[in-house]
Amino acid sequence: MPFTLNEKLKDLQPYDPIEGEYPIRLDANESFLEMPMELLEQAQYAMADIPFNRYPDPYAKELCASFGAYYRVDPALVTAGNGSDELISIIETAFLMKGDAILTVAPDFSMYRFYSSLVEAKSVVYQKGEDLTIDVDELIFAANDSGAKLLLFSNPCNPTSLGLNREEVRRLIRSVSALVVLDEAYMDFWDQSLLSEVEQYDNLIILRTCSKAFGMAGIRLGFAVANPTLTRALRAVKSPYNVNSVTQKVGTIILNSGEVLDQAIAELIGARKALYQAVKELETAFPEKLHVYDSCTNFVLVRLPDARRVFDALLEKGIAVRFMGDTLRITAGSPEENERFLENFKELLSSSTNL
Repeated sequence: MPFTLNEKLKDLQPYDPIEGEYPIRLDANESFLEMPMELLEQAQYAMADIPFNRYPDPYAKELCASFGAYYRVDPALVTAGNGSDELISIIETAFLMKGDAILTVAPDFSMYRFYSSLVEAKSVVYQKGEDLTIDVDELIFAANDSGAKLLLFSNPCNPTSLGLNREEVRRLIRSVSALVVLDEAYMDFWDQSLLSEVEQYDNLIILRTCSKAFGMAGIRLGFAVANPTLTRALRAVKSPYNVNSVTQKVGTIILNSGEVLDQAIAELIGARKALYQAVKELETAFPEKLHVYDSCTNFVLVRLPDARRVFDALLEKGIAVRFMGDTLRITAGSPEENERFLENFKELLSSSTNL
């Protein structure tokens, strides 16, 4: 008898990022800033002290201490992961049983529902309004009415670029019986984090990443922060040596460089503000051709009647953005990258007859 894949695997397709060489990459919400030379030199020297023949620290104690110091949270509440994606997978696998309901919102990060399908959880989706905002009362009702065991969403949101203020998130957490997983991957660009009060809740896990504001997408490093009970459970179910020694060492160096991080975040926010303002001016000039949403992230979201055609035309010009149906998600790049994008984007809007 030939081996056949089971039902949950047979139709799956691998993750499909944009492939190819494009001079300007504004499609993955990465930082355009490279590691400063002084930190790069520290990392290179640190490599000599790594015992590559030994397993890494299973709890990444030094790394979590550096995270705790930078964010002013107790390191005992911090669990390191091989990127936030691994932590999302671990949480869904550990806290959901087959058939349990998981509530996500749409649009949001697509991997949330992907991992739940592997767990064979029941997926319940709260659809955001036409303005892409969340009605917290409706979401509370959806969570309680569905009997969801887990509620997972990003704040600020990828891809909408919008966010819920902390008072609304507090009200949500206190009003549901589900475990709330709050993905704050883009919170370094906003000021509404709940990290400082995470221990006050028995049903909250907050996720953070080094891939966006810190420009460390290449080392795959994320963190989960929760009360002692949830943290103990997370550390028990993760693989023993999930964060490799190189990532631990480089991550520690980065997180110990608070002034450098703060400066980088300010520069990234400045780039996003400049990009948003420029696109907003194009919206004023071409009101029937585009709408740009407010942003508290490192990207802007633009709705276009002919988003696919614009996306393809930009690719032909060597500029990659993220195509998402009737919207384009555009990462804030360097001033030069933003200028190049805007020149081509304006030209496409000006020349279009059917946008």
